[in-house]
Amino acid sequence: MSQDRPYSQTLTRLRDAGLRPTRQRLALGRLLFDGGDRHVTAEALHEEAQKAGVSVSLATVYNTLHQFTEAHLLREVVVDSARTYFDTNISDHHHFFVENSGSLMDIDGEKIAVTGLPDAPDGTKLARVDVIVRLHGTPSQRS
Repeated sequence: MSQDRPYSQTLTRLRDAGLRPTRQRLALGRLLFDGGDRHVTAEALHEEAQKAGVSVSLATVYNTLHQFTEAHLLREVVVDSARTYFDTNISDHHHFFVENSGSLMDIDGEKIAVTGLPDAPDGTKLARVDVIVRLHGTPSQRS
């Protein structure tokens, strides 16, 4: 039985997106994509990289996250002017934002219907609608 090289899935993902697989992109991509869908801030990813022994600056983390977003590997979720998350789940969905803990949780895209949108201005088309439902309290774990 053959084992995948540690970075093979990330390497394939970067190449398929047209991104050169630099050492930093590979390391950050592996941290982002090897654990399933997640929401991460640049600061949290930087801290995670440092703990994993990946020597990378916060500026490089920001640049890489934005490159991954432009390549459609991530989705940027702007919660407010001071808080941006990057989502590895790029499917059609929305979010719960728990204000007191700062956590995001996915909402299935079909669970929310958005109606009454105005026509897009000439020369543009609707890309997507992001809904963020803000919560207070501590969500209970659903089984």
